[in-house]
Amino acid sequence: MTNHLITEKIRVILADDHNVVRSGLRRLLELGGDIDVVAEADSGEQACLIYGDFQSDVLVMDLSMPGIGGLEALRRILSVAPKAKVVIFTMHENAAFATQALSSGARGYVAKSSLADDLLLAVREVAAGKTYISASIAQKIVMRSISGSPDPIERLSSREFEVFRLLAEGVGIDDIANNLQISQKTAANYQTALRQKLGITNAVELVRLAIRHGVISE
Repeated sequence: MTNHLITEKIRVILADDHNVVRSGLRRLLELGGDIDVVAEADSGEQACLIYGDFQSDVLVMDLSMPGIGGLEALRRILSVAPKAKVVIFTMHENAAFATQALSSGARGYVAKSSLADDLLLAVREVAAGKTYISASIAQKIVMRSISGSPDPIERLSSREFEVFRLLAEGVGIDDIANNLQISQKTAANYQTALRQKLGITNAVELVRLAIRHGVISE
């Protein structure tokens, strides 16, 4: 008598603000035959809202989305679902973003420039309880750690990093407060704390630091 093992598909939620990217990812993931995309979100807020509505195994999420963005969404989802398995799929290939995402609880970090198989492998590995980082990004993290040069960005909490990124992109305090759903006073306090922590005195120095560490592009 032959035993037929029925393998349940890995249930995935996709969060990316570009519709074309999401539809491409859906096709890519479902072509593997062992993955089923059960829901899609086009913002960090929506990812937070729908995460609890679907019994998913893995959330594949971009970092750069309008509103609260991927890092803040990651923080919020893990605060209510500590065992959530999140794979960050992003154009940010620098060690600063990867370190922030992984230290915030992401289980996978894949660059959008990676081979298609990279994301498939990441979803399968993370669903199985493992961690997966794109080889190119893992190498950058290692190179930065052995270079010995202190990186002030590493000392930032995920919330501080998100405020830093938004300030560097030219977002005003009022909009940062709205995006992160915090008071204007709290947002201003973060700005003050960032300047002290990073040893900068004005917006120009902040932008230069962000460019130097790959947080924003020139």
